[in-house]
Amino acid sequence: MSLFRSLWTRSQREARDDAEAGRSINMPTQTVLPPLQQVLRRLAMALLVLVTTTLIVYFDREGYNDNLDGSIDLLDAAYYATVTLSTTGYGDITPASDAARVTNIFVITPLRVMFLIILVGTTLEVLTERTRQQVRIHRWRHRTRDHVVVIGYGTKGRHAVRTLLAQGIPRDRIVVVDALGKNAESAGDDGLVAVTGDATRSETLLKAEVQRAAQVIVAPQRDEAATLITLTARQLNRRATIVAAVREDENVPLLRQSGADTVVTSSSSAGRLLGMSLVSPPVARTLEDLMTIGSGLDLIERPVAPGEVGRPPHESTELVLAVVRDKNVLDFTDPRLTELRKGDQVVTIARAAVSRETHADS
Repeated sequence: MSLFRSLWTRSQREARDDAEAGRSINMPTQTVLPPLQQVLRRLAMALLVLVTTTLIVYFDREGYNDNLDGSIDLLDAAYYATVTLSTTGYGDITPASDAARVTNIFVITPLRVMFLIILVGTTLEVLTERTRQQVRIHRWRHRTRDHVVVIGYGTKGRHAVRTLLAQGIPRDRIVVVDALGKNAESAGDDGLVAVTGDATRSETLLKAEVQRAAQVIVAPQRDEAATLITLTARQLNRRATIVAAVREDENVPLLRQSGADTVVTSSSSAGRLLGMSLVSPPVARTLEDLMTIGSGLDLIERPVAPGEVGRPPHESTELVLAVVRDKNVLDFTDPRLTELRKGDQVVTIARAAVSRETHADS
């Protein structure tokens, strides 16, 4: 109902918001028909209108008068429909009865307008596309909730999105925010909704509906930007899980104080992996394998299976590293972890299942 209401009437504020959203929100790229197919489709629609008008006139032929012979056959009906829809109107065939005239007013005249719109469809393509884009944005803004907002579509953001897709999160539940227009366009080409703007400002995050998001990933290029974005996102949404990436370890406490639930240090993590690669290359390759979704081994979190309830973790079919119980993480060495319980979440190492999304991204 809100969609139809927006097409009929809008307040000044709604009009301003929709205009701003149209400039900054990039909807996923849709496949466009080639020009020849578009022309053929419009031609088919025009022929359908012509045939419909011909049948209407033919079935009501008793109400029409042909100045030539006084009778109307199927050819005469097609002729009348053609000259009427094209607004030529020679006047040799005219509606004579009241029913035929009413039909012309309320049925054939709207068909004539539809026929003309189809003929000039190329001219109206820009206007139609703009209206369609506004409808898509308006519908998306009212339907989006409990989604994932990824701030920054650089190297870290792209890999975060690929991991989310590999974990089964659909594309329509991911929204990208980036200050660079080319990154937002790239996200749109990848089938994602993207918002172009400065993520440290509240109005940009509000366009991404961050106030209704379930998770937020903060992955900008600079640590100070990550801090401001985290502060702004936490102010707008108190319940969302916020994961932030920083370059330096010294900024981790600042990010946590700003409201981040988890902080990942990219530079120190890369440094530890480099050192491990030198000291123990097999360990480094194993870690890299675990961090690469869709190949080799994967780290996954899943609910405990019914057959695992009441059994110790080491009897599971997969290698259990930790168990999440009552919001506490118990590693496999914890003495309290004697058996798995109903409601537990287990963190395991499992053989990767290559998904279609992974194939598409690769």
